[in-house]
Amino acid sequence: MGNEPLSSLRVLFADDEAHLCELMRMELPRLGHEVQTCSDGAEALKLLRTGSFDVAILDIQMPGKTGTELLAERAEHFPHTEVVLLTGHASLESAVEALRYGAFDYLTKPCKWAELEAVLNRIAEKRSLQHANLALQQQLKHLEPTVRLVGSSPAMSQVRQLIRTIAPTDCTVLILGETGTGKELVARSLHEQSLRADRPFVPVNCGAIPENLVESELFGHRKGAFTGADTHRKGLVEVADGGTLFLDEVGELDKQVQVKLLRFLESGEIRRVGENEPFRVNVRVICATNRSLREMVEAGDFRQDLFFRINTFEIHLPPLRERREDIPELVEHLIERSGRSRGKRPAVSPEALGLMQSYHWPGNVRELANVVERALILAGNGPILPEHLPVHIRDGAEQPAAGSANNGQSALPPGPVAGSMTLRDLEREHILRVLEKHGGRKPPAAKELGISLKTLYNKLHQMVQDGDLPPDNPYVQVRRAS
Repeated sequence: MGNEPLSSLRVLFADDEAHLCELMRMELPRLGHEVQTCSDGAEALKLLRTGSFDVAILDIQMPGKTGTELLAERAEHFPHTEVVLLTGHASLESAVEALRYGAFDYLTKPCKWAELEAVLNRIAEKRSLQHANLALQQQLKHLEPTVRLVGSSPAMSQVRQLIRTIAPTDCTVLILGETGTGKELVARSLHEQSLRADRPFVPVNCGAIPENLVESELFGHRKGAFTGADTHRKGLVEVADGGTLFLDEVGELDKQVQVKLLRFLESGEIRRVGENEPFRVNVRVICATNRSLREMVEAGDFRQDLFFRINTFEIHLPPLRERREDIPELVEHLIERSGRSRGKRPAVSPEALGLMQSYHWPGNVRELANVVERALILAGNGPILPEHLPVHIRDGAEQPAAGSANNGQSALPPGPVAGSMTLRDLEREHILRVLEKHGGRKPPAAKELGISLKTLYNKLHQMVQDGDLPPDNPYVQVRRAS
């Protein structure tokens, strides 16, 4: 979003010399930085407490509060802001004191412009590394067995062509497809083929964040902004600065957060929870969902203006059952990937491959990957045979697909007849039918069931652990509630 340089910093310059403030107000924007100036230490503290600055350049001798006094309050009130102290009376003692309190650098007046520019460049590099580190931590949280975009079917060829066309742009993209079709892989491909490839890629599962924490997770918060906010925290939008933010399951966002996301997309500005001043970030946004946002708009569950804003381009990922010609190539790729780590590469019997091609794959490529992984373990050093496949694939002929929330078909698994149902069976069936009623949305389902969202997630997780539900069931997002 926007054309500002990726190294742009938000700078507060505080000095009681008016001509220096005016000089900074004119020259720093020419380097690509945003700047706000003031001439009083007390005013500087107020701005630092309510705003979001990357750098504070503070004169040591100012009315109200000295630069050194402000630096001493950094950890409590503005810990994410780097401080550079200016002084017209340099001494070894003042330099040592500045470093002791955590100043990034210490410059004497009149400082050379090249020196100040070099300091700002070092701060920009440091912040870039910090963001890259936070982005890597976020990606590691989402790390799971995946495959690259494999398949020569017309549908997949069209997807790859569309990725090549729109990746170099900064337009928003909406990726549509059932659970397990590879929506995050498409988002990563868009990022890797974009001009932002060397910047952070930050994936966010909107459906896995507790409702009351979504805004804080996305936009960050200040210490004390709400109960439990014990430290200052950067939001994931800010972590993605310069790179790509991937909002998976965007249809799970509530209306309040949808408004804030729309405001960010239109202005490029965000505001941390508990702060008054917004600040700009340079982020490309890619969204994904397995739900029909158009139907949600009609039902009043998703903002129409946000829908139009996030789908400049739509990429539709077909379910695996609609591109079965890709299954042999996918199986070969999965065997090569998994088999390489074991130092072997077994073959697949024609009978086993035939069974896989006739199966309906409700969990799509993710389910196929799990089946291949299981078969490799059971096959040992021999070929993969039908007996190495799960019973429901061996015994099932062509069956109707278990749909997802965006095609109107039931995601409920076949269950026992009513007369033989246990209490656990009844609870499972009731929970899944309520989820189906709400299109897979967890918050309203939990409300109707009379349980907390955390309890609902825990029950779904336990069903998977007990073998009552497959992990690829379209309505199951398996995670441990926090």
